[in-house]
Amino acid sequence: MKQTQYMNPYLAGFWLGIVLLVTIFITGRGLGASGAVKSVAVATTDVVAHQYASHQPFYQNYLGPGKEPPLKSWLVFEVLGVLIGGFISGLLSNRLKAMTESGPRVGPKVRWTFAVLGGILFGIGAQFARGCTSGAALSGMAVLSTAGFVTMLAIFGSGYAFAWFARRLWI
Repeated sequence: MKQTQYMNPYLAGFWLGIVLLVTIFITGRGLGASGAVKSVAVATTDVVAHQYASHQPFYQNYLGPGKEPPLKSWLVFEVLGVLIGGFISGLLSNRLKAMTESGPRVGPKVRWTFAVLGGILFGIGAQFARGCTSGAALSGMAVLSTAGFVTMLAIFGSGYAFAWFARRLWI
């Protein structure tokens, strides 16, 4: 069986840093994905319930005369680029297939359940933190923000602590 080849993690980290630096230089702010989700949610609410959205202060920050449509946010294009780039990477490296990893005590249904619950909790946490890991931690650390370092420590610390409780599912 042929072993899957991945990019050198140090080289990938270097290129991520270069992309972050260029993004800060061009846009004046760092990378982030939660803003794209918010833009899609605002645009969807405007299409589905325009009357409601036009009378709510939250939506008025993003909609209305003189405001750029939410789907024209550069963050939306960033996330689309990440999705398309991931697809192309999987295609070129022959890793584009439907697959669910399982542990010795965890089947695909439990894996999907934990993945969905984790994603929901992560999304809620990103809203409380006013940014996702890339926005709050990665971009914050790039500009030497204390909050960026604290966020990164909290992310890895809580992940490490939770892994101890869930280890029996995977080992």
